[in-house]
Amino acid sequence: MFARTAFRAARPLKSQVRHYASDAAPRTATNTALYAGVAALAGVGGYYYVYRTPNVQKAVDSVQKAPTPRPREEEKAVPGRASAETRSPSAGVFKGGDQGWVDLKLEKVETINHNTKRFRFALPDSHDVSGLRVASALLVKFKGPDMEKPVIRPYTPVSDESAEGYLDFVIKRYPNGPMSEHLHSMSPDQRLDFKGPIPKYPWTPNKHEHVALIAGGTGITPMYQLCRAIFNNPEDRTKVTLVFGNVTEDDVLLKQELSELENRYPQRFRAFYVLDRAPAQWVGGRGHIDKDLLKTVLPEPGAGNNMKIFVCGPPGMYKAISGAKKSPTDQGELAGALSELGYSAEQVYKF
Repeated sequence: MFARTAFRAARPLKSQVRHYASDAAPRTATNTALYAGVAALAGVGGYYYVYRTPNVQKAVDSVQKAPTPRPREEEKAVPGRASAETRSPSAGVFKGGDQGWVDLKLEKVETINHNTKRFRFALPDSHDVSGLRVASALLVKFKGPDMEKPVIRPYTPVSDESAEGYLDFVIKRYPNGPMSEHLHSMSPDQRLDFKGPIPKYPWTPNKHEHVALIAGGTGITPMYQLCRAIFNNPEDRTKVTLVFGNVTEDDVLLKQELSELENRYPQRFRAFYVLDRAPAQWVGGRGHIDKDLLKTVLPEPGAGNNMKIFVCGPPGMYKAISGAKKSPTDQGELAGALSELGYSAEQVYKF
């Protein structure tokens, strides 16, 4: 068994990892209906893809073009800004399609570390759920008094899709990042506009026997969304390997939640942490996520393996691991370490 907090040397890990990767997960006929739509932006969890307006517009377009779920009999589709009066309790707040922006009140803020906070936004009704599916995200809009155009960024909630009455986000403050700086300046009872969902990789239980998640920084948020969907479903037997790179130990987000998954599912969830600036007592990986590490811990790339690798992080990590996305709707060519290790473009998805 892999150590839960230690990053062991490659040689003793190798035989265990490959055996772990080869065990087949039971299949099930369950097939959850998900939104169809275009793939969305990279880094949807606090790390946005780019600042350029065309890509932001494509994200907005992806929401507008996504299928709108059929309203319940007691609901009526109301164009423009949504409100609590137009929804019945327990209805999904975000419906995509031509739904307008939904303004939500900031309920509370929790400081996680020197540059990261957890934000809880209240949904309009205490029994409302978000309406998000896995994997998907939301657009957030802010326009300051001196701005010609609003800033729009995508974020992936860290709260469960079934959570009633609220949405939680873990967001890091980036220097000169207009959206993250605005969020970190907000106080409870202030409001912010949201729109979505942005459909990304449609997940169904046991879609793959094994998934590998390669994350850097706040790129962990869409990975955690996928983990929740897998481990909250008793019929889903997918195995998960996480490789998570950060600058310092304090930068490791959602560590408690990830440790709980390791403790609860030791045969199905394994996490490896890598620090660029590791303290002397650190027993995990040091430096950056590289080809040697991935060769050791990932399932083999053989064509017969029903596996998928997901990547989300800063531009430098994409370049080194998988190659960059061309746009929110174009995955681009597979390059970097994954290509050198023999994985195919069909086996890799870039958030």
